[in-house]
Amino acid sequence: MAMLHHLSIGPSGWHRADWVSTVYPKPATRGWHPLDTLARYVDVAEIGQTFAGPMRQEIARLYAKKVERNPDFLFTALLERRFTYDRDLNEAAVEAWKVGLFPLLKARRLGAVVMQFPWAFRFSEENKQFLIQLRRTFHEFPLAAEFRHESWLRDEAVTTLVNYRVGFVNIDQPKYFRAMPPTALLTSGVAVVRLHGRRSPEGFREFDQPVDQSYLYDLDELLEWQPRIERLAANAARVLVVTANAEGGRAMVNALQLREIFGDNVLRAPAPLIGEYPAELAAFRAQRPVQAVLLPARAA
Repeated sequence: MAMLHHLSIGPSGWHRADWVSTVYPKPATRGWHPLDTLARYVDVAEIGQTFAGPMRQEIARLYAKKVERNPDFLFTALLERRFTYDRDLNEAAVEAWKVGLFPLLKARRLGAVVMQFPWAFRFSEENKQFLIQLRRTFHEFPLAAEFRHESWLRDEAVTTLVNYRVGFVNIDQPKYFRAMPPTALLTSGVAVVRLHGRRSPEGFREFDQPVDQSYLYDLDELLEWQPRIERLAANAARVLVVTANAEGGRAMVNALQLREIFGDNVLRAPAPLIGEYPAELAAFRAQRPVQAVLLPARAA
């Protein structure tokens, strides 16, 4: 069985320093870029830098060029927190942020722009109107909204997303009071799934608390998402699944496992990653010999 052509699975956190020698080779060859590796094994990657500020156009052009050999490769990008958390829609800041991503949009490599909202952003008339304002401000982009509060599951909230063509981000996160539960909700042509891990609920509930990205999903936990993703794939034009548990390359491990679950026939993985996670990637082969580490770096 081959993977569905409209299902894309891949990680966030791929620019992290701790991916070197865990996911990427060390030393790397001259001119090497992380996307040279990623584009061989997955077909989506999340750009997290845009949550802090705009990206330079030349970087976006480089990203598009680096994935040319993979015609199916797409990016997701996080909308800057200035707009979603701080609600500052300064015209110059908005324009600068847009300009940075236009090259990927024009190259048809931008699958979704994720508007990530804090748990305190609950469904209300005021917040509904602000969401509509964001949709109009960034009308050029395929927007999807990640809500962490369950109130956004109300019928009126879902109808608003459908009417304004805003995708719903189905998330896996730790359990806490009135947290958004796992869902398979489709409100636009593009379905987005983000798996954050199930550790440190305070990082999701409290405003501006760091999120623990060290969680590694086991196979049973990933299989819980199979029927939800299949349901989305049966109705969406495109499904983007992003693993956000980035620390130590764990997002890459779980992304590859999900690809195996959904019928990827290639089953190849970077040699350093197989060495770090031999049990999780037992079915995968590398392009060069693998030397397993005696003491894996992952946390318990």
